[in-house]
Amino acid sequence: MIKLKILITSKLPGNWHEKVNIPGYCVIVKDENEDTREFIVRNSDQTVGILCLLTDRMDKEIMDKLPSLKIISNYAVGFDNIDVEYATKKGICVTNTPGVLTETSADLAWALILAARRLIIPADKFTREGKFTGWKPDLFLGYDVYGKTLGIIGFGRIGQAVARRAKGFNMKILYYSRGRDFQAEKDLNAEYRDLDDLLKESDIISIHTPLNNESYHLITYEKLKLMKSTATIVNTARGKVIKEDDLVRALKEGLIFSAGLDVYEFEPQIHPELLKMDNVVLLPHIGSASFETRTRMAEMAVTNLVNFLNNRPPLSVVNPEVLNI
Repeated sequence: MIKLKILITSKLPGNWHEKVNIPGYCVIVKDENEDTREFIVRNSDQTVGILCLLTDRMDKEIMDKLPSLKIISNYAVGFDNIDVEYATKKGICVTNTPGVLTETSADLAWALILAARRLIIPADKFTREGKFTGWKPDLFLGYDVYGKTLGIIGFGRIGQAVARRAKGFNMKILYYSRGRDFQAEKDLNAEYRDLDDLLKESDIISIHTPLNNESYHLITYEKLKLMKSTATIVNTARGKVIKEDDLVRALKEGLIFSAGLDVYEFEPQIHPELLKMDNVVLLPHIGSASFETRTRMAEMAVTNLVNFLNNRPPLSVVNPEVLNI
């Protein structure tokens, strides 16, 4: 008798991919050199569960090739890589890993803020190349963080964690979100602004909104023109929130001072002009990349999958209507 299959598209930190052990199921882990879609299609027969990465596109085409699929466990908080609406129509449960990466992602946003404001990366390169000959009054002048105004776009878990850290820098905190959070405003001494006013008033913009129809290309050239010429924009959310061509144009024209990016519009491709700019910090999507957090994410993704297949509630469900709850 053919066993039901569980597909895992990558080995996981802490070897959590080895801990998916359910009687009656065959667990298949993708080889790192194999194309993900080819791997899924090759193993489509009797596959009831998939644990996938945020880089794995789970669209209508792939779901239609998996007639037995019951759950997609996403190893990420965001789920824009999954056609959740179509999954719901097919009765496929979609889960994610919120909460566990909040603080780590906020730390990374602050690393980008500080690096981009103070030109840390080009200064490090300059020093390593043996160009440092002594202190100079105008060597790598950046802009302060302490006492400045921080504008946060997206005021969920991560956005609020970034705001908590800003209190230590004695910053004025502004935020823009789809809805106001009055309790968070009180707790964090944060003030709501519409997007244009937030862009005009802030010295630093940090983006933490999920990607959806409203946030796609939320930041364009026209929006960047509203910002101060001394301002910095940081994005650790999703690359498509910023129209990358427009960001390059704004930086070239000196409309803003600097940028820090952990995500990109056409990831993993990066705009070639960004690669040439000393006032842009570029990271390879490592917002949650600490040993502790990536392991907790793996544990949660595996628990979601195992719980569902054992008829227990997953820890976090994106489309709970498929569970009839």
